[in-house]
Amino acid sequence: MRLGRDALVLTQTKHSRSIAFLSQSLNEGKDNLEIPIVSYCRQGQCMEFDTNVQSEALAKYNLEAIKEFSPFNEYLIGEKAGLFQCSTGTQIYIWNLDKWGSDYSLEWQEGVRGGSSFLQGDILIRSRRVRTRPGQTSRKVSVDYSLRAYLEVIFLEPRMKIFVQGSQVKSHPLEKCLNNTVVINEELMGKPVRLTLGRSQVDLDEGNSGMFLYWHGRLIEAYKRVGGMIHSADMGRGVIGVMDVSQLMDDGKGGVWVHSNKQGFQDCEIYARLEEWLGQKANDYWDNLFDAVELKKGNARRYKPDNEWVQCEKCRKWRMLDADFDTKYLPKDWFCYMEPFNGKCEMPEQKPGRGIVTVGIKRSGYSFGAASDDKESNQIVKGSPAAKVSRSGTSVLERDKDKEDDLNQTSEEDVERPVLKRIRRGHPRSCAKK
Repeated sequence: MRLGRDALVLTQTKHSRSIAFLSQSLNEGKDNLEIPIVSYCRQGQCMEFDTNVQSEALAKYNLEAIKEFSPFNEYLIGEKAGLFQCSTGTQIYIWNLDKWGSDYSLEWQEGVRGGSSFLQGDILIRSRRVRTRPGQTSRKVSVDYSLRAYLEVIFLEPRMKIFVQGSQVKSHPLEKCLNNTVVINEELMGKPVRLTLGRSQVDLDEGNSGMFLYWHGRLIEAYKRVGGMIHSADMGRGVIGVMDVSQLMDDGKGGVWVHSNKQGFQDCEIYARLEEWLGQKANDYWDNLFDAVELKKGNARRYKPDNEWVQCEKCRKWRMLDADFDTKYLPKDWFCYMEPFNGKCEMPEQKPGRGIVTVGIKRSGYSFGAASDDKESNQIVKGSPAAKVSRSGTSVLERDKDKEDDLNQTSEEDVERPVLKRIRRGHPRSCAKK
């Protein structure tokens, strides 16, 4: 989504600095697009024009264009560059913002001061619109309209520190935040591919599912629905796939099949084959692990990540903790030498292993909680002539009052557990050819 007409980008490394001006105001009425860029290199304690990249005259011309068509002069640019101090990073300033009705298209939320992890500052798209995805019914797709939510998953292996509205973004490496993970290593069109599939409790609660496709470690597509997910909102609910498609989308000749805005892939043969392959793997994952679910009495268990992970504030490596450890009790600034890791930054980063199936989600028509007023209504008794099955496949227990005492004495071993099956994939039967 376009946010404004003009933007200034400042970026700095240890030995260089660059200023780029992306402006519609500057290029209005021009036939050729002009993007002023000024490059600097470190000479001693100062940053001077980098004459290896551009001439000094061109650098001065571009700097004058930036000063004329933006609110930045050399003093304000120097002030913003001073925020880097001796570190590296990128700053982006946008002005002449687009409007949504009588207000700006962006909405700023300051959050609660004092380091609260619940109400942190954010920048939102005011319309709260979500992207159209086949088979999706959920409207809670925060990565589509929340800058903080998007930055949490923008990198496949997050390392850098990102701040929004003055508070640090807590990155989520998706591969390490899933339950019952399965890693698939195969070849597609002669190129090696690696797909990680798992289930997320957050997405299960919000009714989301799909693939997160990264290109050179950066998120390009989120919640891409494939396979049976396209035809049913319930099929694959909560299932998330994570994949880096860099080798597939680079043609080996210097070209890439990625849109210039980094918001999607071009329509090509390799992308069509990738969609088909992802659909098959997602369907197999769902069929093998979640298609037939045996219901058990007792309190429902929720899906948790196979392991808990925490990131060191110094080395930015992710450290694996026990699955039953609650990371909310860790300090905000955590380091490798602290408990429960008790290690050093020099130690290599661990790799996640294969997950374990833990199923206990409440489904409609069955109770997992404490004893209800009618316990027997959720039980099917072996050999009972009163147990019938409706045409829709739902088990119905028709009890006779004279046999109620016998049913109440049925042991736990004699109770059959109903088996849930997913709804059928594909078009409804009414659309089938006659």
